[in-house]
Amino acid sequence: MATIKGTKKQARKRHRQSLERRMRNRSVRTRVRRQMRLMRAAMAEGDAAKVKELLPETISVIDVGWRKGVIHRNTAARYKSRMARQAQAVIAGEKA
Repeated sequence: MATIKGTKKQARKRHRQSLERRMRNRSVRTRVRRQMRLMRAAMAEGDAAKVKELLPETISVIDVGWRKGVIHRNTAARYKSRMARQAQAVIAGEKA
């Protein structure tokens, strides 16, 4: 980070903090997106066993994103609801 002469110490600290938070949030958001991508791929394949295995893990990762403030509560609820409904359809289709 380049320091600018004449910039207040408080502004430099806030900028440093924002960069740290950005990296932390980015890693959590990436983890959520990656897990959802894995789940969607398993559902597209129609692999019920894999879907059953990934569903609790995916919901947990989404909850972590919400708890850390990276995604909004309603967004997390929407993701979980859609994932669960689609997963149930795959599981039910496998049984039929």
